[in-house]
Order: sequence, then structure tokens, then C-alpha cells
Amino acid sequence: MSTPPESQKELRGFAYGFLGVLIFSLTLPATRIAVSGFDPVFVGLGRAIVAAGLSLILLVITRQTIPPVRFLPKFCIVIAGVVIGFPLLSAIAMRDAPASYGAVITGLLPLSTALCGVWRAGERPSLAFWIFAGLGSALVIGFALLSGRGSIRLVDLALLGAVGAAGLGYAEGAVLSRTFGSWQVICWSLILSAPVLLPIVWQHAPSNFSTVSSGAMLGFLYVSIFSMFFGFFAWYRGLSLGGVARIGQVQLLQPFLTILASAMFLGERLTITTLSFAIGVIICVALGKRTQIIAR
Repeated sequence: MSTPPESQKELRGFAYGFLGVLIFSLTLPATRIAVSGFDPVFVGLGRAIVAAGLSLILLVITRQTIPPVRFLPKFCIVIAGVVIGFPLLSAIAMRDAPASYGAVITGLLPLSTALCGVWRAGERPSLAFWIFAGLGSALVIGFALLSGRGSIRLVDLALLGAVGAAGLGYAEGAVLSRTFGSWQVICWSLILSAPVLLPIVWQHAPSNFSTVSSGAMLGFLYVSIFSMFFGFFAWYRGLSLGGVARIGQVQLLQPFLTILASAMFLGERLTITTLSFAIGVIICVALGKRTQIIAR
């Protein structure tokens, strides 16, 4: 029996989504390594400049048509969310926090992506959805307070801001992908942002790259080439094929993959507290996504 076309489309969406999440799960560990040798601003925004160079080559080779001006506001949302917001805020956070800690906070990414997708699609979530969303948020805030000994620190605000920015950028990018294609969206976003970001990156660049450790350089190259470039090819393709909220569920795997990568590459200790909160957040997000969402 052949698989229905819609089922095939959804399966491909999940496959692309998993590949994107697999690439993104190494972003925080790679960022933490990169900021050991670079200024966080250089890491957060410089990766977009490297990826913009690759984007320009790809767009020219494939002779892509420049998007109409009327789509500029939508591209600006993508730029604000995933080209500037998440990279910069997560780089600032990784200067002072373990990547495994960041993995728990960014466990809210699936929820943020779903909420922004609901908002952009004009859907109306049920009361149960908001209950589970509140529980998941409460767990994240509780974890931040527990780790910060009763106070919310700058690193927590940076990570929460990164989560919100990424969710909005993911949702808007998925909508644009239906018109321009998955990889074209991130490429045009990077090209459009480059003139603004280049002077800032230049100002925060190290005076002598030879003094930067090979580990920091490899970390920076990973977030530039994979997290900022190839990862979005798969992720936006998956979201456009299977839907923002549905494929966003694949992100439930990301905290676990990030925590595992942090232990492997950074030698970070896996604590029961971190794992417990990560599992709790993921359960709340999973339950929330199973609730009813009514289209307007």
C-alpha cells in the first residue's frame, strides 16, 4: 500500500526538521567554545557575516531573483529573530553559563515556535494549551531562580530573550519559505543584514587572529557554517512541509542532544537537577502541543 501524498510530505518534513535540530543542538556548546577566544558580540554577529558570504555565492550561482520590496518587513522579522536576536543573546549567555544550563532554558524553544506559529497563522489555542504553556514557563523560571540562588540573572534574561527571538524568526521564516524556498529565505536574510552588521563585527574582531585558540576558531566556524547556514536549509524546509507547530515538536529532542554534546565536548557534569528540569519542560511542551488549536 502506497503512502498518501500528505503523509509523505509530513514524513519529509519531520526528516528535514530532525536534521535541522541535530545541527542546532551543537550550537550552544560550539558558541561556548567560541567565546573562550572571541568577543561574544563578534561570535553572535560575526557568524552572520561568514554565512552571508556563502549565501552570496550560492544566490549568484543559482541565479535567484531578488525578492520584491513588499516582503522586506517579513525578512526584517527573520533577521531580528534568527540572524541577530538568538545568536547575539545566546553568545552573551554562553560567556557566563554552561551550555547544559542553556539547554534547559532553550527547552522552551518548541513552545515559543508553536506560539509564534499560531500567532502568524491566526489560530486560537485552547485553554489547556495555555495551562501547559504556563507550567513549562514556570519550570524554566524555577530552574533559573534555583540556579541563581533566588534571583534572575542577566544570563537568564539573555537566554529567554534568545528563545523568544528564535521562535518568531522560525515562524516568519517558515511562512516566507512557502514563497521563496527554505534556503533562499535564510540566504536573503543574511545578505540584507550584512551591511548593518559588518561595521559592528569589525569593531569587535580580535586584533590578531593568530592568538585565538584552534578550539575557539572551530567553534566559531561551526556556528557560522552549520548553525547559521546549513541548519536553516533543513529547518525551514521541514517547517514549510509539515507546519510550524507540528514540526516544531522535533525540537523536544534538542535539550537532550545539547546536554549530551556539552558532556562530550566540554566535559560539563550532568546533574540530576538539570536533567529533571529538562524532562519536566519537555513534558509540558509535549502535552501543550497535543491540545486543541482552532483556526479562526
